[in-house]
Amino acid sequence: MVTATTVANPVARINLDALRHNFRLVRSLAPHSPIFAVIKANAYGHGMLPVAKTLQDLTEGFALARVEEAVQLRREGLSQRLLVMSGLMHPAEFAMASQHQLELVLHDASQLEMLVQLQASAAVPVDVWVKVDTGMHRLGFHPDVVDTVLATVAAMPHIRLVGVMSHFANADDPADALTTTQLACFESFVGKAPECSLANSAAILAWPPTHLGWLRPGIMLYGATPFLQSTMGAAQQLQPVMTLRTRLIALHDRRKGDAIGYGSSWSCPDDMTVGVAAIGYGDGYPRHAPNGTPVLVNGCRAAIAGRVSMDLLTLDLRQVPDAAVGDQVVLWGEGLPVEEVASHVGTISYELLCRPTGRVKYRYEGHAL
Repeated sequence: MVTATTVANPVARINLDALRHNFRLVRSLAPHSPIFAVIKANAYGHGMLPVAKTLQDLTEGFALARVEEAVQLRREGLSQRLLVMSGLMHPAEFAMASQHQLELVLHDASQLEMLVQLQASAAVPVDVWVKVDTGMHRLGFHPDVVDTVLATVAAMPHIRLVGVMSHFANADDPADALTTTQLACFESFVGKAPECSLANSAAILAWPPTHLGWLRPGIMLYGATPFLQSTMGAAQQLQPVMTLRTRLIALHDRRKGDAIGYGSSWSCPDDMTVGVAAIGYGDGYPRHAPNGTPVLVNGCRAAIAGRVSMDLLTLDLRQVPDAAVGDQVVLWGEGLPVEEVASHVGTISYELLCRPTGRVKYRYEGHAL
């Protein structure tokens, strides 16, 4: 039997009280350290402006990936320090950095050449951080040349050398010795600039000796664990900020052996009810999510049955016998950690949180903006 459908759209509920709780947890772990709250990539999919405005009375600064993100915050009236972690990508961004008092991370010789050429044009001196490659081997200057870079930056009359920074490669694994090696390398540069910054979410939680200068919490602000092992954010007293949900729009009574969805990738093991939920890869739910990936239907566990479609998801409802059209379906969030879903899908929580598309409606609840 097919029941009547109900109008439903995917919704990402953003719990701003949980966001503030997670920030305060960061503060409690390093009460004397200033904080750059990392809100790059649209605040890990949570909405850059609402997140920034929610945290503006708590944090000393925000960290972003790109100049245009920081400029948007300035135009919205945010007065905190703004750290642009990718630094200059184009000469035109230098004037924007000067005008809006942005702090640029310098991590490559090509950027240093740009600064040399452009620094005299700064209406207001531009603040610069020098990034040291202590072992991640992605961005940053080799330790052998950092002293030369620092001296070059310090000698520019229209540039202010603010700090040195680095980034951990494996801090998400507390047993990995590379973090200790990177810390030792970085400590040799502490004091060669007025400020420093090193600790990301994993280091904040698991590596107290890395709490040098400015902290840069990212994923933990949004309630997910940064660690590789299966512990969820709740184990670190983190609260999920995003709950992605939709509704059942149809129920079908199916026979044992009936194949479900594109490619007939899953067949009913019993006579059973299959539900259809209004969400799919067009909304950002991962198409490669396998059969058995968990969801919640009215708070009860169910699972994906069949291939994810563009707009729809089919569900095994054998464990939810009272399910009805219009019932709420949670894809991740409260009651269903995003880390658990990510583990089934073969990815990380960071990616899932960044996935919701423009078709998903965002609803902000809790702390007044």
